[in-house]
Amino acid sequence: MTVYGNFPGSRPRRLRTTPTMRRMVAETRLDAANLILPAFVREGIDAPVAISAMPGVQQHTLDTLRKAAVDAVSAGVSGIMLFGVPADEKKDARGTAGTDPEGILQAALRAVRAEVGDDLVIMSDLCLDEYTDHGHCGVLTEDGRVDNDATLERYAEMAQVQADAGAHVVGPSGMMDGQVGVVRDALDQTGHEDVSILAYTVKYSSAFFGPFREAVGSSLQGDRKTYQQDPANARESLRELALDLEEGADMVMVKPAGPYLDILAKVADSVDVPVAAYQISGEYAMIEAAAERGWIDRDAAIMESLTGIRRAGAQMILTYWATEVAQRLRR
Repeated sequence: MTVYGNFPGSRPRRLRTTPTMRRMVAETRLDAANLILPAFVREGIDAPVAISAMPGVQQHTLDTLRKAAVDAVSAGVSGIMLFGVPADEKKDARGTAGTDPEGILQAALRAVRAEVGDDLVIMSDLCLDEYTDHGHCGVLTEDGRVDNDATLERYAEMAQVQADAGAHVVGPSGMMDGQVGVVRDALDQTGHEDVSILAYTVKYSSAFFGPFREAVGSSLQGDRKTYQQDPANARESLRELALDLEEGADMVMVKPAGPYLDILAKVADSVDVPVAAYQISGEYAMIEAAAERGWIDRDAAIMESLTGIRRAGAQMILTYWATEVAQRLRR
């Protein structure tokens, strides 16, 4: 055997020799407490409806939503983010179903709060896109542009009805300028000082939102590039972050997660508030589709993708695999 002095002097492979060794020295740990389950509840159905582009995900009835919430609690998941899917005939230009105290999202919030109480952090999507007949996240001007300030008035109404219905956290996601400040004022002025705001601080205009359109029965005409962020931009995210924090955001989020891990890391390094990331529908669909074809190991790919998001700095991850992964982590 030829001896080459002290080469190699360092052997990092020593810390990779066994599964137990690798677990012991792991720098990033994923826990059930890091996970939040996004869930869709649809008006006017008596059985869950499968979402074809998102195998394993469904539009819930109120009853199956309650069960999903209970299952999430049992698995150790921390939160649930609710999205309402109204009947098509209830959509209109101003998204009035979104501020109807008896609307589907408000009914879902009450149902889940009654079922699990404070055992799950109940979050609500605060946006108009599910409720408008044009599918945009706000009120339109006569020439078809999204009217930022008129939309803020609608968001203030949404914040109040969602908090009244039992939301612990509201998530303004429309990317309107000033949305966090308006929502904070609306909550404080209606006796909901304890309701938190998870700001969709960084939300890119992404091709990966595709399957979500089916999930919420979107009526979108055109695109959202005038208000969601341009994927080419990074510094802009830090500007949005500073504004949201100044306006009173309690938590901030980057969406999508996987394609924007660099942005997530920048945000996480810049703040002293909790940081979330949303592993969106297209990220979910890609892994499920590739696994179905036998091209990748499904379970390993899921865990690797979530670990990457956690490593980049997310303390909370919204993922459609939340309950499944939480159960796996507790074995």
